[in-house]
Amino acid sequence: MAASSRFPLAARCSLLLTAALVLALSLGAHGHAGADAGAGLSSSFYDDSCPGAGDIVRRVIQKARVADARIPASLIRLHFHDCFVQGCDGSLLLDNDLPAIMTEKEVPANDRSARGFKVVDDIKRALENACPGIVSCADILALASEISVELAGGPRWSVPLGRRDGTTTNIESANNLPSPFDSLETLQEKFKNLGLDDTDLVALQGAHTFGRAQCQFTQRNCSAGQDDETLVNLDTVTPDVFDNKYYGNLLRGRAPLPSDQVMLSDPVAAATTARIVRRFSGSQKDFFKNFAASMVKMGNISPLTGRAGEIRNNCRRVNRKPY
Repeated sequence: MAASSRFPLAARCSLLLTAALVLALSLGAHGHAGADAGAGLSSSFYDDSCPGAGDIVRRVIQKARVADARIPASLIRLHFHDCFVQGCDGSLLLDNDLPAIMTEKEVPANDRSARGFKVVDDIKRALENACPGIVSCADILALASEISVELAGGPRWSVPLGRRDGTTTNIESANNLPSPFDSLETLQEKFKNLGLDDTDLVALQGAHTFGRAQCQFTQRNCSAGQDDETLVNLDTVTPDVFDNKYYGNLLRGRAPLPSDQVMLSDPVAAATTARIVRRFSGSQKDFFKNFAASMVKMGNISPLTGRAGEIRNNCRRVNRKPY
């Protein structure tokens, strides 16, 4: 007797539905399901529960950038470094709470360079006042990134929302974040492992069109007498504007970070990333379109949804312990 004839049709359908539900839940929980794991996220997620969420985030960032022009670039970097470590779950925001929680803020890629945490605290406080226990810290980073780019003159995009916050950190993964000194092949591997391709790599590196970096991480290193943490503009032409000038700097060999310039100079670049750099240099519209798409794709890396994780009351602390 054929396997399909041993069970009634209703039973077979029930089994199929159960299997599909299990798969959906496994993708929505944690795990490295890649950049297509954003099922369950929606740009309208807070329309009923916290309709003013985006406006609240915008007001806090607008105020913060008046005092510190670096804040927009700093906030998008937090989102990037969060998503690349066990998915977009706000783990980067957690402070030390030993022995249970070891912060990702102190790994080499973040120590004394990741910043903007106080602004995230201010956003969370404002959101909790308006709609307590609703908006996750992971979603704050996603919203703050889009708003920061838009305020700096970059593209707008619809941000998928509904992420929940993780209750753990991952130091091993945080120690493997992309480095300013990575070769192109190493960068490509790190992006590919998360479901991101060469176009995503070149587009997301374009976030270096604004902001600053410590001179110790640049190609020319620090000038005589400069402290290692002396800041240099990532884009010498328009350092606080989100545009495509970054790619023109690459073509002229003027990218401060070695990990940027390798997209043209590395031996494998000619067949992979160089043509994309030239494309984006020639068309800001093309860059903006691809940057927005890549940000959504990155934001979909292994989100916690449904009943997984929690909505933190304080982005620096998990809820399960009294503080």
